[in-house]
Amino acid sequence: MVRSFPNQILLKPLFNTFFMFSALEGTNAVMFARDVVESYVKDAPLPKIDKTSRFHQKLGVFVTLHTYPDHMLRGCIGIPEPIMPLNQAIIEAGTSVTHDPRFPPLQENELDSVIVEITLLTKPMPIVSDDPKNLLKKIIIGKDGLIIRYRGQSGLLLPQVPFEQGWDTEDFLMHLCLKAGLAPDAWFEKDAVISSFQGQIFTEIKPKGPIEEKITDDL
Repeated sequence: MVRSFPNQILLKPLFNTFFMFSALEGTNAVMFARDVVESYVKDAPLPKIDKTSRFHQKLGVFVTLHTYPDHMLRGCIGIPEPIMPLNQAIIEAGTSVTHDPRFPPLQENELDSVIVEITLLTKPMPIVSDDPKNLLKKIIIGKDGLIIRYRGQSGLLLPQVPFEQGWDTEDFLMHLCLKAGLAPDAWFEKDAVISSFQGQIFTEIKPKGPIEEKITDDL
């Protein structure tokens, strides 16, 4: 069931992309993710897949959970590549985020104290650069998310992460490498493949409350 909230906050778009979702579509996506998370934790039937055309578009998506009100990460799982329709990707990510291996499984008594956030992703594209210094110039904090692939290892950080952590571009790349289980300077390696993507972010302000588009930069 698609729901909307009163007093919805409408913010300007983060950037112009071919898949730009409206405030209403973003609200529907977050609430669908919330329904998936709650149904899975309660061992109830999963919600029916949204029938609108936008939700049948193949798109990468991440579902993130934060505690409320202290806003600590409680889980973040996603489908980075546009390999399945968005509605199915939200189901996959929404069920998986309840047992993110970095945290204990989400319990039913936590549902009213977590906020749900989704990030809709553009297709990741390799950054072409013949020099690490040039690579640094091609990454925009607050706009670009990154993926590294090197020697069978991979790691991903969403666009909002370096903005929220106060990292510069070099910090961003270092933490990306660490996320992949690599040395912090692995991004210097000639065979390391760094890809970038962008994300449109929608989040609950409080558990089951109004939804806003999260703006990470004045782009």
